[in-house]
Amino acid sequence: MMFCQACGARNSEDQEHCWRCQQKLLVVSGPMTEEDRALDPEAEEEAFSLDEHLLERISILEEAVKRTAETLRQLLAAAGGQERALVLGQAGLATMRELLEEKQILHNAEWTQRWEEKMEYQLLALEKRERFGDSKERIVALFRGKKEKLFGQLVEDAEYALFALDIERALGALEAAYKLDRENYELAYFLGETYFNEGETATALAFFERVLRVRPEHFEGLVYSGVIHQERGDAGRAEALLRRAVELYPDHFLPLFSLGAVYAGQGRIKQAVALLEQAVAIDGVTQARYLLGSCLYEMGRRSAAIAQMQEVVRQDPAHEEAHHLLGLAYLDRHWNRKALESFRRAQQLNPSRMRYQDLVRYLSGQGRSPLPQVGAEARRWLDEGERLLERDSAERALAAYRRALKAEPENPTLLMTYALACMQLQRHREGELVTRKVLDLDPEPMLKATAYATLIEALRSSGRFREGNRVGRRLLEEGQSSYAQAIGYYEMAYNLAEMEEDLDRALEYAQKALDLSPEELRQFPLAALGWVHFKRREFDQAIGYLERSSELGVSPTTLTHLGMALLASGDESGARRALARARQIDRAGISLEQRMMECLKASDRLLARVREGRAGDEGGRD
Repeated sequence: MMFCQACGARNSEDQEHCWRCQQKLLVVSGPMTEEDRALDPEAEEEAFSLDEHLLERISILEEAVKRTAETLRQLLAAAGGQERALVLGQAGLATMRELLEEKQILHNAEWTQRWEEKMEYQLLALEKRERFGDSKERIVALFRGKKEKLFGQLVEDAEYALFALDIERALGALEAAYKLDRENYELAYFLGETYFNEGETATALAFFERVLRVRPEHFEGLVYSGVIHQERGDAGRAEALLRRAVELYPDHFLPLFSLGAVYAGQGRIKQAVALLEQAVAIDGVTQARYLLGSCLYEMGRRSAAIAQMQEVVRQDPAHEEAHHLLGLAYLDRHWNRKALESFRRAQQLNPSRMRYQDLVRYLSGQGRSPLPQVGAEARRWLDEGERLLERDSAERALAAYRRALKAEPENPTLLMTYALACMQLQRHREGELVTRKVLDLDPEPMLKATAYATLIEALRSSGRFREGNRVGRRLLEEGQSSYAQAIGYYEMAYNLAEMEEDLDRALEYAQKALDLSPEELRQFPLAALGWVHFKRREFDQAIGYLERSSELGVSPTTLTHLGMALLASGDESGARRALARARQIDRAGISLEQRMMECLKASDRLLARVREGRAGDEGGRD
């Protein structure tokens, strides 16, 4: 018999592997000891063989490699099976979608939107699960209440809910656990951070304030609370919290950057620059560098501002604002060629900046238009979203709009408001899907025209100019009123200008838009005419139309185009004035928007024309 060298089990002589641990049995030769001779006097002593010993060892290694290769083959086969299963599942889903679309039960855009929403939700749940896994042990260890078993069970329930990708159930369990131990600052911080990311800043602030009552020096609690107070307009409280964070953590980027941003927003530029320079020295991210460069530009330190902006565009070549500010700084240094290059790059990145909002906001802001009414619950979230947008908290505004849509998912007013917020956040794909859904609902003409304009802008933002023009032609076919026709020609003219092809037709479309536009809309086709002439290198005509457009209504995009035309024609001082004015208006985007809304509410004549035109069309059909 033989004994296994690994586990010591007794095995018969004819076995190659141990019956217990499955290790290969090894027979080691060597000189006989006195004990061996006493047990077996007749046995002949075998000569010790190192070669035989090494051979046995090599045999074991060969066997291990063979088993590893077999395991790898099994894993590859399993992966292949999973891939086939995924392909079959995808094919089944695609078949089901096609059947639903053929029977007109479901539209492709709606399917894609629901798919993306579900995917985003589940990815968010996975992120929260990982974050909770990092915090769970600390949360449990900090418990100081009397119902420890119940607390632990609720924490386990939350973890299981996150494994099931059910965020709402997990938050419910954690809030119930928090009621058992309100001194548990780790749990309060986790809940506060979660609600902050969901856009529910009021709820988040309550948890962060509880964190600070228990741990006044809590780093994230100070920073998050300061940011929320700043968003809510309480600049004094925000400054106090962020200054405390800077005092306690002078070597951390986030409090330095946040306090610097607060000072910049208050116009305290020198203090902002001092803090932002420290923040950039710690972590030179593009956001911090851009804000620092903007403040340096305001202080008149052009060389330092140029250095920061150049670093920003090096790190992020698609940073439109940095290209624009860099062009202004170049222009101040009389580097005209570099300035024009920067402005053109900014326009290529976002050719429709503010021009799209100029028109769409005009159309969608008509307070007396017969828009569908919004219920009380949806209205509450809609107002919250608008408040957040006014404070440039677009992500949180989107979360509030989603809550409103959850209450009334088929309301065109809510859908268009959500689509406009998506466009403001550069989420063009989502904006496209929402506007297509609005068009499927066949809303009233004003809202439909707004949806078409938004859809064309979303397509243009992703470079799909020709598809945008197909939508424009559909608008021309469906839209009976003069303003709808003007919008269609206006958008198509801009698309052709951006493609820089068939500029003769672009000029024709822009002129038709001008001819069809009511008085209140004339600034838009005039701007389009100016831009088309600029693309045709007819700078004198471009300057004339852009100046006329600016006289009718101030727009940052129109002023930027005017500055580029003046610069190209050799009028450096005029270009500097126009571009500086565009920057001033761009910074005050909210106040500009409010002035536009006041003008829109007073446009009774335009609404009367629209209603009269619609009534005339219906009377003619009767």
